[in-house]
Amino acid sequence: MKLVVGLGNPGKSYAFTRHNLGFRVVDYSAGQFNLKFKKSVKQQAYIAEGNGFVFLKPYTFMNLSGRSVRKAADKFCLPFSSILVICDDLALPLGKIRIKPKGSSGGHKGLASIIDSLGTEDFARVRIGIFPQNGLEEDASSFVLGRFSAEEDEDIKQVVVRANECVLSWINEGITKTMAEFN
Repeated sequence: MKLVVGLGNPGKSYAFTRHNLGFRVVDYSAGQFNLKFKKSVKQQAYIAEGNGFVFLKPYTFMNLSGRSVRKAADKFCLPFSSILVICDDLALPLGKIRIKPKGSSGGHKGLASIIDSLGTEDFARVRIGIFPQNGLEEDASSFVLGRFSAEEDEDIKQVVVRANECVLSWINEGITKTMAEFN
C-alpha cells in the first residue's frame, strides 16, 4: 500500500490558489483511476482508495496537515517510505518539479507539520515551483494564497499532468527511478 498526499487548504475559496497545487495533482491522479474522494472524519481528510494506493487531501488546513497524514499512516500501517507528499514550493521557479526521498521542510509549513507529526523527514516529496518569473511583488503568505494568472494557469495544467506522471512512476518504479527520470 502507498499513500499519496496532496497538500492544500480546504474550501472553495482556496481551490485554485498556488498553495493548493498538491490538491490539484491528487485530484487529477485519482481521476485517472476513476477514484472518488470520500470524507473521512477519523483521518481528517478526503480519501480516494484503490489498486494498492490511497490518495489523501487533509482538510485540517495546511499548517496542520501532519495530523491527517499521521492518522492515515497509522490506519494503513504504512512505513514512511510508502508516503509521497505533493506540495507547492516558493523556492523553485514556476513549473519546476523536484522529487526527493526525504529532507527538511524548506520553510513549507505543511511539510513542517508532517515532519513534526511523523517524527521524521524520511518520506518522499514532489515539490512544484510557484515562484514567478518576474520575482515576488508581495509578501509570501499573500502570494501563496493568491491565484495563478490565466497564463500561468495554462502552464500549471501541464505541470499537473507531469506531476501525475511522477506519482505514477513513484507508485510503480520507486523513488530512485522517479528521481532519475523527472529531476
